[in-house]
Amino acid sequence: MDSVRGHPLLVVIDPVARSTDGESVRIAKDVLCAGAGAKICLPEGPEEFARILARRGQRRPVVIGDDRALLRVVGLLHKERELAGVPVSMVPVGAPAAVALSRTLGVPTDTVAAARAVLDGGERAMDLLTDDSDGIVLGGLRIPCGTDGGGARHGRPGAFVPGAAAPADPPGPGAARGGTADGRWECARPSGARSPQGHRPWWGPAARTARTALSLLAPAAGLGGRRAREPGQRLRIEADGVLLADLDRPVRGVSVVPAPQDGARAGRIDGSDGGRALAEVVVHWPDEGRPVRARARAVTVSGTDFHYRADAVVGGPVRTRTWTVQPGAWRLQLPRNG
Repeated sequence: MDSVRGHPLLVVIDPVARSTDGESVRIAKDVLCAGAGAKICLPEGPEEFARILARRGQRRPVVIGDDRALLRVVGLLHKERELAGVPVSMVPVGAPAAVALSRTLGVPTDTVAAARAVLDGGERAMDLLTDDSDGIVLGGLRIPCGTDGGGARHGRPGAFVPGAAAPADPPGPGAARGGTADGRWECARPSGARSPQGHRPWWGPAARTARTALSLLAPAAGLGGRRAREPGQRLRIEADGVLLADLDRPVRGVSVVPAPQDGARAGRIDGSDGGRALAEVVVHWPDEGRPVRARARAVTVSGTDFHYRADAVVGGPVRTRTWTVQPGAWRLQLPRNG
């Protein structure tokens, strides 16, 4: 489908977006409602989020929020095995670090431009990574999961691995959230509407837990860089069965991202890519030696308990995990000239 104008939309507004930038949410809602029939929903919790998405009918899902909201929608569709048949649209709302993944995927960061791309853009097939626990990775993963200075790290186009995005502070019980008791908003509802419940938001404890976990996993600041000078992790890394690193030599870091779909892929490490989608694997050494680079369809990492960052989510500890490229596994609405 080239345009969704005239087609019904299911617009899911993430509670964090509503509390942190209500004006951008209002603008996105107005643009979408002016261009298509839209049912506006504000879930009160993860169960309601999943229920609303499952009952979307013929409506196309549009998420207004940060990267975590996008990952939640894509993850739910993946678990229902409906991801390939349901195009996803996104209007990023949040701090720059919180929407780094969306920006990397090609979604405009300007609210009006993103909403117009939802209405007038086109679908683009996107690769993703799946792991052996049924998890998904849209943009990239890295080991270890900390950040260099607390922000996102940029490499060349197509090789961006997002850093830690600190969740926004949740609003208190009296904060305005809008919406009805069943989590729905109609387009004509005033933006200042308040929920009659007033109970504690479900995302508050999760946000604090995430901040605590990330503070423990990120490199220590103010300690003379002691953690940064540690020799690294001993990991065994295999790309399509070819050994890239073994336990006898520590690694400083590993990144895995879907390779760019630019028609100029490097061949597989065995000499040819066979026309298949590949992931780009980069292994860095503690001594700043030349990184090992390879492209492969499946990547396995094993070793003593390790954590990893998949997009905006920290996983682990695990002792082994395999990620596999799934070509064209989902579709994202993007600007036509993006």
